Amino acid sequence: MNQRAFRGLAALRVNPKFQRLVMLLMKVRAHVSVSGHVQGVFFRHHTSEQAARLGVSGWVRNLRDGGVEAVFEGEREKVDEMVEFCRRGPLGARVTDVEVKWEDYSGEFSGFQVRYWD
Repeated sequence: MNQRAFRGLAALRVNPKFQRLVMLLMKVRAHVSVSGHVQGVFFRHHTSEQAARLGVSGWVRNLRDGGVEAVFEGEREKVDEMVEFCRRGPLGARVTDVEVKWEDYSGEFSGFQVRYWD
């Protein structure tokens, strides 16, 4: 179910508990750009570990401008946790900005990987 379909469901007078269940089970995709002091602090490594722990698929990579880019796919609640992790970063990181673009779930990933450069 995509974001538009969920908004349509929310517009109906459906039991709020049912709406929450649908939202939690809904698969989503977040394309994330992280700025700040985020390279050289094992950001990619910790992101990969966190994604594996949560069962989120996708990838993470360093950018030449000093930022980090990631794509997360999975259940909405788990992807939200990954976005929040990016806002904090690992010990030693100083995150100054996080841009999140919500996209339709594609299911193209079978796991999570660290990619190298853009």
